[in-house]
Amino acid sequence: MKFREFGTACPETIVLLHGGGLSWWNYRAASEALQSDFHVILPVLDGHAGSDRPFTTIEDNAEEIISFIDEQCGGHVLLIGGLSLGAQVALEILSRRHDICRFALIESAAVLPSKLTNALIGPALGSTYGLTKNRRFARAQFRSLHMDETLFEDYFRDTAQIAKSDMIAFLRANTSYALKDSFSGTSAAVHVVAGGKENREILKSAGEIKRRLSACRVEILPGLYHGEFSLNLPDRYARYIRSMTAPQRGTE
Repeated sequence: MKFREFGTACPETIVLLHGGGLSWWNYRAASEALQSDFHVILPVLDGHAGSDRPFTTIEDNAEEIISFIDEQCGGHVLLIGGLSLGAQVALEILSRRHDICRFALIESAAVLPSKLTNALIGPALGSTYGLTKNRRFARAQFRSLHMDETLFEDYFRDTAQIAKSDMIAFLRANTSYALKDSFSGTSAAVHVVAGGKENREILKSAGEIKRRLSACRVEILPGLYHGEFSLNLPDRYARYIRSMTAPQRGTE
């Protein structure tokens, strides 16, 4: 696994995990806003553009990040956050290592498996994968994702680099992930956020995470689609992280 870093001189470390089909640039603008306060580490999940190995499972990605934190961060960081697939990896990390971080920010995570969606991934990609390298098709897909226009070139470049086998693998993992029972043992202060315009499965998943960990905070952000919080509103996202970690850092 490869990593990008911002604010390397800062003593407090946070780890942010990008969404499926994206890459570290998911958090580029937010990291630039946060680098004066935190050492920000952005892993490139397996099977994505810029990664160094194929995608296998969410569990394998979680273990790779845990190993990195053990080896490079003394086994503990201030915060772990993630979007969608990255949020699932973050939840898996919390399930496996209860004291690995003080805070967690889970954005738009699906934790209720969908057998039908999972079964359709292979046939759907079989007919559309070749179009990922077509700029016009990519533009239409991009617009449907409600991402900021400034991210299109990153999206188009990196989506075109993802192997079909990797895309199928991480989409299947994303649609089949179920939250582990061990998650309830985490000591992290967990914040779950989702957009008010997300699909029902994401909103139901937010409720399921809350059911498993009653102390977690769930916030539905009005008017936002999937991923818009971290992707399109990086300054607001950065303020949210500063606010939720302020008691630990002794700041307001």
